[in-house]
Amino acid sequence: MARVALVCADLLFGSKLDGMLRAAGHEVAWNSGAEGADAAVIDLAEHPEPLPVPSLGFYSHVDVETRRSAEAAGFDLVVPRSRMAREGAALVDRLLA
Repeated sequence: MARVALVCADLLFGSKLDGMLRAAGHEVAWNSGAEGADAAVIDLAEHPEPLPVPSLGFYSHVDVETRRSAEAAGFDLVVPRSRMAREGAALVDRLLA
């Protein structure tokens, strides 16, 4: 389907997202930047700026300021980490639509 750049330093959560996205048919490139990517999934705790492709940022639900900053920075979608864990593949599909 699509090549997704995954920017996430948390190996456990990142592995969960990687598996979810691959199961949905996407190719996943960890911490690779935007080159050749169709979309990006970014842990806002690690990288608060969107990449120059459609970008989905996720954050800790208690960190409202990070959400506001990401929206102001131009992320296409910004969701809590818990929603990312539940709906990650569907959110990426929405981002690519």
